[in-house]
Amino acid sequence: MRPLLFFMLAAAPAMAETFPSAQWFRVHFGSPGLRVDLQAPAHISDHLVDGKLELSLRAYTELVLENNTDIALAKLQVLTPANAITRAFGAFDPLLQAGFNNTRSNQPTTSALQGASTLRSLAQPVDFSYQQLLPSGTALSVGFDAQRDSSNNAFSTYNPALSSNLAVAFDQPLLRNRGGSVTRRTILIARSNLRIGQFQLRDQVSTLLASAENAYWDVVEARENLAVQKKFLELREAALQRAQKQLDAGALLPLDIFQPKADYASAQVSVIQARQALARRENTLRQQIGADLDPNLRSLPIVVTESLSIPAVILPDRESAIRKALESRPDRLASAATLDTDDLSIRNAADALRPSVSLTGSYSSQGVGGIFNQLSNPFGSDTVITRVPGGFGDSLGQLFGFVFPVYSVGLRLKLPIRDRAAAADLSDVQIRKRQDALQLRKLEQNLRLQVLNALDDLEASQASMQQAEIARDFAEKRFAAEQKKYELGVTQLFFVLDAQTQLNLAENDVLRQSINYRRGLINLHLMTGELLAERGITLN
Repeated sequence: MRPLLFFMLAAAPAMAETFPSAQWFRVHFGSPGLRVDLQAPAHISDHLVDGKLELSLRAYTELVLENNTDIALAKLQVLTPANAITRAFGAFDPLLQAGFNNTRSNQPTTSALQGASTLRSLAQPVDFSYQQLLPSGTALSVGFDAQRDSSNNAFSTYNPALSSNLAVAFDQPLLRNRGGSVTRRTILIARSNLRIGQFQLRDQVSTLLASAENAYWDVVEARENLAVQKKFLELREAALQRAQKQLDAGALLPLDIFQPKADYASAQVSVIQARQALARRENTLRQQIGADLDPNLRSLPIVVTESLSIPAVILPDRESAIRKALESRPDRLASAATLDTDDLSIRNAADALRPSVSLTGSYSSQGVGGIFNQLSNPFGSDTVITRVPGGFGDSLGQLFGFVFPVYSVGLRLKLPIRDRAAAADLSDVQIRKRQDALQLRKLEQNLRLQVLNALDDLEASQASMQQAEIARDFAEKRFAAEQKKYELGVTQLFFVLDAQTQLNLAENDVLRQSINYRRGLINLHLMTGELLAERGITLN
């Protein structure tokens, strides 16, 4: 069967833009959208015929999938675990920081060696840093800072003095948190949770679709019941007219007319109640397809076109039906996927018990530049003999010439002598996995019971429907016989009325059993997890 509808997510998962794209500026400096535009019911007007909504089961199902509010809510629930994957990748997002400061100070001096009676200085530092966690678990940082210092200190060798510094450092875990399998574990857990969310979406949509189809058959049942009650009213009216004619002709006692009149009034009540029940169930149907949201659609009459003809269905073997349910039921698949998440959590908790051993290293280089003042006696005179001009280029030349390098390599060890918190965390996730395994086993037991009960109910409905049809045939024959005998004058009106009542009950029973059989089919597909596939629905 051609798919009825392909589900697309209502909104794409959050995607982080990269600096300095135009979208990055719009996201980070623009106002967030506060307006929520809800989609109006779609494609309902495509089924308007002569001012009425004509709905086959297929068309109705398409409208439910597209317009039903509960299904729209279910689809949105998948977006949160989808965003969690993006959030998990955020651990590897680089960070750039920058800073600038301008400090001017005037300080009194207490020594001639401070170079001035009032020391005036200006400091202008600037710094840049880049940090990122690599998939291997390595924490990398690169920093650059520069500073311009000037003062009225007569003993300053460089004034203004320009300094720069470049530093590169890394921290590589060697035991705990080592390797991509650890750093990406949060991403794997998020992906597993998304898979669970998708299974839960299938389960919710299956349940909601089954409820919607039952609402459709409720309308069919109410429609057919109204037709049965109208037919019954016609029989009661004919019986009353016949009795009235007999009373007028003197062939019937006046006291015998009350029963036909009472039966006719009772049949009128049944028609009124059947019409009210149909109206209520049509209102439920309008809500399922979202027609109640549109003032132009909510008052239109609904015509359901499906008949009560029962398709020939061969019931599956019990064990094969159970096997299908184990393979296809989304709630069972979601529960099984939870065990995969538990495994990842156990590995995380076990990794937290290991000692932390890290290899650290850093390299830095410095440079100094500016206007060089050669003093006649730097320890006792502030007379400048020579002033050598310079600038920031001198500082950078020394920096990238690696004239003044600093190297550092080390090991850092964190040895938990006793780590009860981490041990308790590991025990908790192990207990949780055991609980989830038992929940899965319990679910599979319930699943087996539900499939068996669904098969039993369907078999009983099938047999009941066949017997109800046989009983209706006999009720029709009995009514025809009583009617014939009454016309021949060999029976009383009471037996004709009773035969009418029994025929009405038999027709109602056939209607009820037919609808129950339809519902039993829906329930069986739901219990085996095949409802969406049977309806040709694919969730993407």
